[in-house]
Formats: sequence, C-alpha cells, structure tokens
Amino acid sequence: MSYLAYDFVQRALIAAFVTGLAAPAVGTYLVQRRQALMGDGIGHVAVTGVALGLVTNTSPTVTAVVVAIAGALVIEVVRQRGGASGDIALALLFYGGIAGGVFLTGLADQSATTLNTYLFGSITTVDIGDLWVTGGLAVVVVAVAVGLAPRLFAVAQDPEFAKVAGIRVTAYNVLVSVLAAVTVTVAMRTVGLLLVSALMVVPVATAQQLTRAFRDTLLLAMALGTAASVGGLLVSAEIDVAPGATIVLLALAGFAAAWPVGAWLRRRRRVTAPFAAPVLAREEPHTVVPEEHEHAHGPDCGHPAIVHGDHVDYVHDGHRHAPHGGHYDEH
Repeated sequence: MSYLAYDFVQRALIAAFVTGLAAPAVGTYLVQRRQALMGDGIGHVAVTGVALGLVTNTSPTVTAVVVAIAGALVIEVVRQRGGASGDIALALLFYGGIAGGVFLTGLADQSATTLNTYLFGSITTVDIGDLWVTGGLAVVVVAVAVGLAPRLFAVAQDPEFAKVAGIRVTAYNVLVSVLAAVTVTVAMRTVGLLLVSALMVVPVATAQQLTRAFRDTLLLAMALGTAASVGGLLVSAEIDVAPGATIVLLALAGFAAAWPVGAWLRRRRRVTAPFAAPVLAREEPHTVVPEEHEHAHGPDCGHPAIVHGDHVDYVHDGHRHAPHGGHYDEH
C-alpha cells in the first residue's frame, strides 16, 4: 500500500472520511421525514451550480453550494405548500437542474469529461483548496446534525407535537433542507452528484436494522458511512476502479449483511418481549380507521404492542391503533 504516501491519496482519504461522517448525519433526518430521495433531487439541481462555476470561471464547489441551497429552499416550499401538484413541480425542478447544467457546460466550452468528475465523483483530483472547503462544510454539518439532534428529531418524527412544544418547526425543516444541500456539495467530489443520495440513505437504512433508539441510529450510520467511504476508496485504489461506485456498492453490501441480522433481532425481541409495559387506561380522543386499513395488526406484525385496559394497541405511524370489530380505533 505504498500509494498511501502520495499527497493526493492522503487528501482523498481525508475527503472520504469527512464525507462519510456528514452524509449519513443529514440522511438520518431525511429518512425520518420519509424524504430519502431528496438528496438525489438536490444533486440534480447542483449540476447547474457546477456548470455556473465553469461558465463564470469561479469555484464550481462554491457556486454548487449556493445553487443547491436555493434549490433546497424551493423544494421545502413546494413540499409544504405544493399540495397534489407538488410532485410534478419537484420533477420539473430536478429535470431542469440537470438539463441546465449540461447546457451551461456546453456554453463554457467544457467537455463532458469535466462534468462527469462532478456527476460521478473524482476524489483523487481533490486539491488542497477543495479539501479545506469540503472539510469546513462537513464540520458544520456534523456539528449541527449532532448538536441539535433532539429538536431536529422531534420535528422530523412528529411536527404537530413539536409545534405544540414550542419548537419552530418551519425553521428547523428549512435547516435540514439547507444541511442536505451543503452535504450534497460536500460529497460531490467523493461519490458524485448522481450517487450522493445513496451515501446519505444506505448507511442509515443499515443502522436501522441493528438499532432502536434514534441517537444510536444516528451515530452508527455515521460510523458505517465513514467505513464505506474510506474502505471503498482503498478498495478502488487496489483494483483500479471508480471510487464513487465502489463506495456505494460497499455501503449496499453492508446493508445486505445487516438485513438478516436485523430480522433475527426483531424476531427475538417479539418473542422475548411481545408487549411493552402496561400503561394506565384513560379516555383519549380517537378516530376510526376504515376497514381497508392497509396493515393487519397482530402479535407478529412487527409494530410495538401496548396493553391498554382490556385490549392491545399497536403503535403505527406515530399513532396507536386498536383493533375494534371490522375497523381500528386510532388514538
């Protein structure tokens, strides 16, 4: 492994390390909010930012950060106010982002190869300036994601409860979107704009197979992301293949290995502790979930069960569902 003595390899390892920490840190909140593909959408928008830097002869990383943040804010507005047409609006934004990037790259007289270094990553070409920008942004992302974990989790898990608790839900939602945009630009030289979403999501999905508490999931996902990034870079150097693709495939291999372990752990928990500790029965407002409720609750359904008076409630999507005749009562 004499190649580790080269400066460009050392810079690549540092970039891989900070990217592996930052991407899952933000991805944990995106997964919690059921926005696992948001990173992919921001990556499409950031292509225009990269091309804008090439056209203006400025740092593509800086222009990508600015454009990605603007795109993330638009995505958040559409998500909150778009209604039924929100998906279409987001699709137009994503397609326009990547098309605009290709168009501007042509205006800048740059070849497709130049754009490919950002689309698919080119970690071995990271210079000292890129490393300072990437490292600085990654430190900010990790510090915010870990330092504000209780508030960000509350907003991602149950926005209505967070609002009642006095947390500024809109502000924290915008913050997560901005962090996602910054993370996309941090990772674009490591795994590329088209693969960055995988590094934000796959380590989180792997961690969820093995943990139950949110903080444990967050920390384990960051550790797994770092291992996949650094390990993928070293493997790619050994066999001379693209680092970005190797990093993502290694992360996917980790998920494949963790899935049967997670299934065994969940089955074991159901057998050893099928019900949580009883809670005092009390009058609670509830609504009726129609018969076409998509999930049939039972002892083996996988959702936490809570003894509630003379029946059992199943915790599902943040609510307690109680089987009642041909329907469910939702507390």
